[in-house]
Amino acid sequence: QVQLVESGGGLVQPGGSLVLSCVVSGRREIINAMGWYRQPPGKQREMVAAITQDGKTNYADSVKGRFTISRDNVKNAVYLRMDSLEPEDTAVYYCTGSDYGVDYWGQGTQVVVSS
Repeated sequence: QVQLVESGGGLVQPGGSLVLSCVVSGRREIINAMGWYRQPPGKQREMVAAITQDGKTNYADSVKGRFTISRDNVKNAVYLRMDSLEPEDTAVYYCTGSDYGVDYWGQGTQVVVSS
């Protein structure tokens, strides 16, 4: 059974930083494309960042220059470093994987940015 397990969420002040981690379990093979979505309270889910197996990245305009996605294909993990956090970044963050038409979702980790 494939599972994506997120960790690293928490409470941080505006301007602070957090690093989210996502580890793939249940399969040895790396997933072609992985990324992060988030869902702010009372709002729709939105794409945050994505990365291919060879390291190509895409970011939502709202996080460009502040967030950095990376992956470790040996550990089969993906990370999201979040700098200069703003209250608008408050959301449940979900790790995702896409493998030729098959999508995987983590359980989510809460990020709260507040003073």
